[in-house]
Amino acid sequence: MDLAISYLGLRLDSPLVVGASPLADDLDDVRRLEDAGASCIVLRSLFEEQITREKYGTVYSLEIGDPADTEIISCFPKVHEFVLGPDEYLEHIRRIKETVGIPVIGSLNGINVGRWLEYGNLIEAAGADALELNVFFLATDPHETPIAVEKRTTDLARALKRRLHIPLAVKLSPFYSSLIHLARELEASGVDGLVLFNRFYQPLAGARSGPAAAPVRLSDSSELPLRLRFSKILSGTLKGADLAVSGGVHTSVDVIRSVIAGASAVQVVSALLENGPQYLRVLREGMESLLARKGYRSLDELKASLCADPFPDPQAHSRASYMQLLQRWSA
Repeated sequence: MDLAISYLGLRLDSPLVVGASPLADDLDDVRRLEDAGASCIVLRSLFEEQITREKYGTVYSLEIGDPADTEIISCFPKVHEFVLGPDEYLEHIRRIKETVGIPVIGSLNGINVGRWLEYGNLIEAAGADALELNVFFLATDPHETPIAVEKRTTDLARALKRRLHIPLAVKLSPFYSSLIHLARELEASGVDGLVLFNRFYQPLAGARSGPAAAPVRLSDSSELPLRLRFSKILSGTLKGADLAVSGGVHTSVDVIRSVIAGASAVQVVSALLENGPQYLRVLREGMESLLARKGYRSLDELKASLCADPFPDPQAHSRASYMQLLQRWSA
């Protein structure tokens, strides 16, 4: 069964991408992921604040060691709390590239244009095949307009894209007032792909941040419909940027549904944290079985057959579906 796809200009032997997570922290685990059928691996994120603190002695231009800035800076993890430092991250990429034959995607997480973006070039030089920019930004300033919030993201992506010779994907949250407009602006700025969506982990209201206050909850398939809806809408709107679904992919059916909705790839994390790297084989074998039962010989055949043209008015379709669901509910 031919499951090959193209994502960010990379030819992958299946849509099954290991998303940014601790799964690739250990070289032995990386080998297991490749052996189990991972077509590509995204590394955990290197953070803007982590880079600026170690390299420039600042966090958001606040000076490390300045008593006036101590309270704010103390909220961020200490240097030793990060699994990989900026230099260790680059070395880890080099070692992974020497260990496996599948593509490796680096990941940067930040919200401000600045010197820290030079790490995009360093990640490229270390051997990464592509880069993923994760924009985790919670709008809390009542004076910052929705346009300014979008511009923050597009400016960051544009500045990073100008530096790179490798493909760039942007991982977004669903919490923009006009995600479709933002996606088109990102594509116009040269971004090669969009990842839908970042899962916004937040501490409990009124609680101090930390593992005890905000345990990480793994995803489940109930989170997938939001990704599928926007993937379907964006696939009919964007001209060339690839889409990846991230969050809620736990079964072979989830993978197939994502592909039908227009995604080139799916990023799997929670299912592998729960079931181990070998679960990739289960997903792949399930996909092959589903396609074979329907008489398909490849994913391309499936997409050509079932990926219908987008609904002419997605907003009207969304309203209609919403009303139908409410009318059909029963206790």
